[in-house]
Amino acid sequence: MNQQLTVTKRDGRKEKIDLDKIHRVITWAAEDLDNVSVSQVELKAHIQFYDGITTSDIHETIIKSAADLISEDTPDYQYLAARLAVFHLRKKAYGEYEPPALYDHVSRLVNLGKYDKHLLEDYSVEEFAELNEYIDHKRDLNFSYAAVKQLEGKYFVQNRVSGQIYESAQFLYILVAACLFAKYPKDTRLDYVKRFYDAASTFKISLPTPIMSGVRTPTRQFSSCVLIECGDSLDSINATASSIVRYVSQRAGIGINAGRIRALGSEIRGGEAFHTGCIPFYKYFQTAVKCCSQGGVRGGAATVFYPMWHGEVQSLLVLKNNRGVEENRVRHMDYGVQLNKLMYNRLVKGGNITLFSPSDVPGLYDAFFENQEEFERLYVKYENDPAIKKESVKAVELFSLLMQERASTGRIYIQNVDHCNTHSPFDSSVAPVRQSNLCLEVALPTKPLSNVEDESGEIALCTLSAFNLGAIESLDDFEELSELVVRALDALLDYQDYPLPAARRSTMNRRTLGVGVINYAYYLAKNGVKYSDGSANGLTHRTFEAMQYYLLKASVALAKEQGRCPAFNETNYAKGLLPIDTYKKDLDTICNEPLHYDWDALREEIMEYGLRNSTLTALMPSETSSQISNATNGIEPPRGYVSVKASKDGILKQVVPEFHQYKENYELLWNIGSNDGYLHLVGIMQKFVDQAISANTNYDPSRYETGKVPMKKLLQDLLTAYKFGVKTLYYHNTRDGAKDDQKDAVEAQDDDCAGGGCKI
Repeated sequence: MNQQLTVTKRDGRKEKIDLDKIHRVITWAAEDLDNVSVSQVELKAHIQFYDGITTSDIHETIIKSAADLISEDTPDYQYLAARLAVFHLRKKAYGEYEPPALYDHVSRLVNLGKYDKHLLEDYSVEEFAELNEYIDHKRDLNFSYAAVKQLEGKYFVQNRVSGQIYESAQFLYILVAACLFAKYPKDTRLDYVKRFYDAASTFKISLPTPIMSGVRTPTRQFSSCVLIECGDSLDSINATASSIVRYVSQRAGIGINAGRIRALGSEIRGGEAFHTGCIPFYKYFQTAVKCCSQGGVRGGAATVFYPMWHGEVQSLLVLKNNRGVEENRVRHMDYGVQLNKLMYNRLVKGGNITLFSPSDVPGLYDAFFENQEEFERLYVKYENDPAIKKESVKAVELFSLLMQERASTGRIYIQNVDHCNTHSPFDSSVAPVRQSNLCLEVALPTKPLSNVEDESGEIALCTLSAFNLGAIESLDDFEELSELVVRALDALLDYQDYPLPAARRSTMNRRTLGVGVINYAYYLAKNGVKYSDGSANGLTHRTFEAMQYYLLKASVALAKEQGRCPAFNETNYAKGLLPIDTYKKDLDTICNEPLHYDWDALREEIMEYGLRNSTLTALMPSETSSQISNATNGIEPPRGYVSVKASKDGILKQVVPEFHQYKENYELLWNIGSNDGYLHLVGIMQKFVDQAISANTNYDPSRYETGKVPMKKLLQDLLTAYKFGVKTLYYHNTRDGAKDDQKDAVEAQDDDCAGGGCKI
């Protein structure tokens, strides 16, 4: 029957369908793959053919037929479908399968206004020819299907209205490298471009969405995370809202510190008026966050931070829940609640927490971050001062409300501000960390703005990337990879544009980077160790020690060559303090792994030459970019051997790496009985990670007699995280009984951190 069908060609001509041609393409795509059947793909596709079908629809049909066959038993269909998709994309981009020469391609796209014209100004025709010889387009065939669909949906330069794609993956990788190293000396830069291209295109280094989609285009804003601090004045609140709009329009995720805003009923202008409190201003910020769509797909996203002792905390904690009316809810942002040792002590000892308006207690808000002893002294002093307006609440009631809201929404986050400042790259007396970002892995100093052009304020940006632990053969691999990633990201800071002076000044002074990891679950499985039983503790300690050591070494080398960052004197490194000096010593009770690198020699080098970058590590969720590398995301255990994620292109199935070889070694999320082992591992990572870690807590209510997770358990986990030095907690995930290989419960919320930030 099919032989009678006609096909409509790209130029509109009709001819008989050529099944042999289709057979040849599928056979080509199936080469070297295990347990895939060409005839099964053909059979599934033929059923859907119709008379007059376009060649494009034929391609789409056979791709979908192959993708539908992806399963635990037949994981290689994810590569078969990917190769068919690559074939189709190249036909759409170039009119044929073979890509054009690099120089011709770049010239064409510069003329179309899709690529930045500096590429043709900075590189000669001869250099393009040399790079063209170096590109390995066959690497396109190493992607999984989910990766190709993510590249097509988010990363390739394209016309989002017409759907026209202009490039394929190897051009993306080589041109990102060429842009980042364009200002390097001509005698060394091609070497760096080639090495960085190799590391990125073989998935050793994972790049964030803003870099993958933006570097090589005329738009130059690539920081994933933006931290904006708000002061307690109308000018500052307006400047904050304006800054939010500016950065949301540039696709960044926002962290907003609103902790200084005074509480409801506080005096304004010496009693001339009552203050309306935080909620109207939070609503104002929410409007700013949602007013620009990102790529026409969705609104922006933000996390708002405030201290647990704020006078309005009982109203603020319930802002996301579904009960209540619009007037007292602000549901379209997430919230980070800030805690410290005094708060936990009051909980453990059965005491009370006293709530104040920050405006009524001079010095308390600043001391909360800068000096824990001073905070406690002032806090007790103000508690005992009858002249100060306050409210006293049982600590267990306040913590229970916090955990109840965290459990019911999943999106009330935790920031332990004392850990963020006592175990920090920054000297908290001059550069305190007062907030985190959208996804709770960045911990950088900020200062409130008085207006949008204000240069005395400080907006913190973090530029992210990650190492693929699955591609690490030896811990010494970190040495070269660290050099490449530090040089590339540091160059990016000078290459990108800054919409606001407070962001430019801060970035140029501190030069902060955040390198994380992907594929940790696969790394554990490959090494035969588990999340739950302590067997991964030593390996994790060795791995993150090597990573931080080599990143610091790379930053010292860059400082020798290009100079230390101007605000180096505001870091603890300038005082000779390293992460190994300030971590929470309780960790030694669960991990007795010794240090394996010469930290004292490194300390001396840092003291002599400084660092090019104030920070180097941050562990982000990496939901999308881990798919590009066919890796498990971030540090999380997988929910199933096959993850199923919804995207605008439909359902994307991805099988965990080397499933058949390591099936018995993988520990699935809901098979892990408690959060303890995971939180211990996060604490061990945090010993070396200089910023923070996007760490989640996970609960299966069916494990408990009542079908509910006891409050005692939630509070115990919170105290465990604090005890072992964890700085931040991100999502609270609750198993809802859906079949796990059919659902990724954070698919909607965790796709690039729910709306554009932390996109790695």
